Amino acid sequence: MRSRTAPTPRAATVAVALLGLLLCVLALGTPAHAAPTGFRIENGRLLEASGDDFVMRGVNHAHTWYPDRISSLAHIKAKGANTVRVVLSSGDRWTRNDAADVANVVSECKRNRLICVLEVHDTTGYGEQSGAVTLSRAADYWISVRSALTGQEDYVIVNIGNEPHGNLGYTAWTADTKAAIRKLRGAGFDHTIMVDAPNWGQDWAFTMRDNAASVFAADPDANTIFSIHMYGVFDTAAEITGYLNRFVTAGLPVVVGEFGHDHSDGNPDEDTILAVAQQLRLGYLGWSWSGNGGGVEYLDMVTNFDPNQLTSWGQRLFNGANGIAATAKEAAVYSGGAGDTTPPTAPGAPAASGVTPSSVSLRWAAATDASGVTGYDVVRVSGATETVATSTATTTATVSGLSPATSYTFAVYARDAAGNRSPRSATVTVTTSPGGAPSACGVGYRVTSSWPGGFQGEISLRNTGTSAIDGWTLRWSFPDGQRVTSLWGGTATQTGPEVSVAAAPYTATIPAAGSVTLGFTASRATANSSPTAFTLNGAPCSAS
Repeated sequence: MRSRTAPTPRAATVAVALLGLLLCVLALGTPAHAAPTGFRIENGRLLEASGDDFVMRGVNHAHTWYPDRISSLAHIKAKGANTVRVVLSSGDRWTRNDAADVANVVSECKRNRLICVLEVHDTTGYGEQSGAVTLSRAADYWISVRSALTGQEDYVIVNIGNEPHGNLGYTAWTADTKAAIRKLRGAGFDHTIMVDAPNWGQDWAFTMRDNAASVFAADPDANTIFSIHMYGVFDTAAEITGYLNRFVTAGLPVVVGEFGHDHSDGNPDEDTILAVAQQLRLGYLGWSWSGNGGGVEYLDMVTNFDPNQLTSWGQRLFNGANGIAATAKEAAVYSGGAGDTTPPTAPGAPAASGVTPSSVSLRWAAATDASGVTGYDVVRVSGATETVATSTATTTATVSGLSPATSYTFAVYARDAAGNRSPRSATVTVTTSPGGAPSACGVGYRVTSSWPGGFQGEISLRNTGTSAIDGWTLRWSFPDGQRVTSLWGGTATQTGPEVSVAAAPYTATIPAAGSVTLGFTASRATANSSPTAFTLNGAPCSAS
């Protein structure tokens, strides 16, 4: 330990002068860390690059399970939101959202003048939930898609991982969160980072609350915001007010990253959540737009992704007291006219070639933009619905995973460096080549787990013929009103009881005597009988 002695009068004079100089420097606002390039935290508040205070008012959207519902962002904006929290997957538990898809999500957020909070869902309930991954693994995912996020610090907040610990081993949250933040900063991330609480996001043991200051101090950019999820743990006004005020009093930034009006673990006090968030000028993001399953379908804000069918929860959140419509303010980066808001010109109409039973190659004339075109999104058009089929930096693309002898309509959008999206190109309609049904096929169907109101299933699709299957569509009907809520290994659509699954690129080819496996989750009533008939490319398959 260094000894301390009283300074001599001369030394004291010098010390006072140096102290005065230091205070002058501090008064000029010299930061103790590198100034963030976009969103930043200052005095416990989330500020935009312009210095404007930003208060999130928005919802969560389950993009990774419903990638064909990207138009929901426009609908969410139309209801008055200024922010959307987008569910992504690192590929550990669900289909991975690659850099091209992340770039498209960011582009759509910007096109709809929304701030984009992006989160990895695969960490949910780590230590308690089978298959959940660590925050370190989530940080690795963010680093792998960094190309889609660099330069987007004005528009994007990176939520490292959803509810990163369950109710087991949650004391590791503090060290794990610090390490993940440092990993992202070391990889060059300048974004505001959001971190979720443990205990399935609800922090009932107060691990995040009591360690938030040290976590914030561990961020070399001092640019971390904390997210609490409020469900059954927060069923009284005292609990809500006490928790949020602890952060505000400590000068630490906090947002309600998820909450609902009801939940299986208790009845949250949503009126107080909204009122206190408004009183303290704290952000909130309700769960969730649509597509919930597993017995919590009541958390849907709209029915079947239809913006014209608000549920009672959606009506409360968007149009009720202290709700989104009454309190949301658009981000200054949009309303202030900052940055490039001019979209590229429309690309030329795509021309098709190389048509096979499961794929088609497309080529189009380039778009133009003053700041340069950075990429293109090829979309599959079906009536008023558009699905991003693929993204590319060139003027050519191959779309795979199609069904034989089926007509598809495609169009192209261009994107620029600011994330602006062009008008849509003219369309082209292509009919894939007949692939022929396999000479024989078999389907194994089983329920792997179930819970009140929902279940998880597995389908084994076998090619028992003598030639490979190149591209396929599997169809069946549920006998008891079951509805698919997510599926991996293909893309599912459902009309009434009838389910149709188109192959994913990595499952499209099934060699002779080979098989592929699909997994899915679905909602159910009391009965849960198995389907008895399946067709593959229109031909019957034996069920087992």
